[in-house]
Amino acid sequence: MNANILVTGATGYIGGRLLRRFEQRGRAIRCLVRDPSRLVATRPTTEVVQGDCLDETTLDHALAGVDTAYYLVHSMAAGPDFADADRRAADNFGRAAARAGVRRLVYLGGLTDALGALSAHLKSRAETGELLRASGIPVVEFRASIVVGAGSLSFEMIQALVERLPVMICPRWIATLTQPIAVDDVLAYLEAALDLPEGTSGVFEIGGPEVVSYGEMMQQYARLRGLRRLLLPVPVLTPRLSGLWLALVTPTQARVGRALVEGLKNATIVRSTAARHTFRIEPMALRAAFLKAIDEGFSARIKKDTRTVVVDVPPAQAFTPVRRIGGAAGWYFGGSLWNARGWLDRWLGGVGMGRGRRDADSCVVGDVIDGWTVEAYEPDRRLRLSADLRLPGSGWLEFEVTPLERGTQSQIRQTATFDPRGVLGRAYWYAILPLHSMVFRGMLARIAGRAVDSESSSARGFFTYRSLVTGRAADVFRWHEQPDALLDLLPSRRFVRIERRVGSLQDGGLVTLSIGIGAARLCWEARHHGYIRGKQFCDEQVRGPFKTWRHTHRFVAIGSDQTLYEDQVEYVLPGGRLVQRLADPVVRHLLARMFARRHQIVRVRFADARDAALRRRAAAPEPTRLERLRMVR
Repeated sequence: MNANILVTGATGYIGGRLLRRFEQRGRAIRCLVRDPSRLVATRPTTEVVQGDCLDETTLDHALAGVDTAYYLVHSMAAGPDFADADRRAADNFGRAAARAGVRRLVYLGGLTDALGALSAHLKSRAETGELLRASGIPVVEFRASIVVGAGSLSFEMIQALVERLPVMICPRWIATLTQPIAVDDVLAYLEAALDLPEGTSGVFEIGGPEVVSYGEMMQQYARLRGLRRLLLPVPVLTPRLSGLWLALVTPTQARVGRALVEGLKNATIVRSTAARHTFRIEPMALRAAFLKAIDEGFSARIKKDTRTVVVDVPPAQAFTPVRRIGGAAGWYFGGSLWNARGWLDRWLGGVGMGRGRRDADSCVVGDVIDGWTVEAYEPDRRLRLSADLRLPGSGWLEFEVTPLERGTQSQIRQTATFDPRGVLGRAYWYAILPLHSMVFRGMLARIAGRAVDSESSSARGFFTYRSLVTGRAADVFRWHEQPDALLDLLPSRRFVRIERRVGSLQDGGLVTLSIGIGAARLCWEARHHGYIRGKQFCDEQVRGPFKTWRHTHRFVAIGSDQTLYEDQVEYVLPGGRLVQRLADPVVRHLLARMFARRHQIVRVRFADARDAALRRRAAAPEPTRLERLRMVR
């Protein structure tokens, strides 16, 4: 492997993200790490070598053949002697790089305040850059202030303070000015250093477009999270004392945090225009950087309650109680608790739990179900509800059904997710955790019980028809969206007629058919839902001959030029279990004939030259213009 780029600190925040960025670009990268087991390469172009900048003898092998080396290490976690360790590491690395013939060093340091006495941390960052330059190799040094991004220590400190403290007694440094920069912009600058002309060196101060105080940063984060925070500055809280205070609130990496806090007395503002004139990078606004960091940090911030159960029924049957949840069916367990929660919500000015649902047997995205709204819906697979109740945060309830054992069994996964807002949100989650555990455990057990209930399953029919179509899945799906496609797929153009169409195959579309001969015709109206472009759409009977009819059309890409074309129908006949049992063989026979013809029509439409014989055998006379007008009136 010929990697001419070396990245140190690849297990750290900036180094790890830079490595992933290079891997996505397909660059060959070598990483120097003290413990190779901590770094997993995701590309064959990434080489991991063991070494330690504090041990110069381990660096020669890592630097062999390298043109550009990124120096992204620090020793702040080492304790009060971190500055000495930083000096030794930079000195060792510079000498080893010079011996190896490295052509450029790229280093990320910190913005400094030339007018004031520097903290130990900022002074160490500046000294590291000087020692690297002493090697005689051209050094591109970037200096940044607070880096805003999920996982950044500076951002996590602000996040922890604002989320956990409604009232903050703050030291004078909250009025210190800074110029924060988004982590994506930092990575863009670091990567752009590779394209500089050979021999280029210098110090480039980088920052976002806004100069703000630390107090303004905390208030802006609070507004974006919907929190109200009171900051009370006092002159007596020294940086050292505030570092100890910070450790009580944010104990994670407290030693590093105290070192950073001691540097907050220094204004960190971009004063040089060199970066702006050298690089074509437009930094992200602070609001956008905060929103991106908040979004990316969602998985680390949220609280979850996940439970699973396996049932001996196919997915469509396992999903039936899921799609019927709420409304008249209730929430299956703890009804009095759900009612009490609804009364409390109404008392607080919320919507409560009494809104019911539009349809007792089906739903689409945007539907209201009691105190929830349908956020995602995939028939027989997934239902995700977003809480409309008054909460100190945001809540979701999600159900996922996965087929097992060739479709004869199913796994039902139930996940309650809560994104707490502030200290009240955390207190709320932990206070009601025992109650939630009882309710969600009981609810999943009742859902599983209803799914396998013999009384409900014996009166329900399931039919699936599949075939392989020569054509791309996107093209086959697009053909079904054409207005004439339904005309071509009707089982009999004289017996079945299209009376009315509203919308398309997308959610909310309606189709009204009439079935029969002459004046003796039966109305069948279906509503479309579950639309996923290029993959599936569904239709569900609103009124018609069946008690329940749910039809799912799926299109699965097989390779680059074939499609697994699937029709799945779930139906219930009027008249109860006896009628279902007696009539089911006849219904299944009719469905088999109907879908065999439909699939043949679609296969013929997309047949290539090798399918010419099939095209001739199955070709049916096209309807005349007059017939088409009659069928769509």
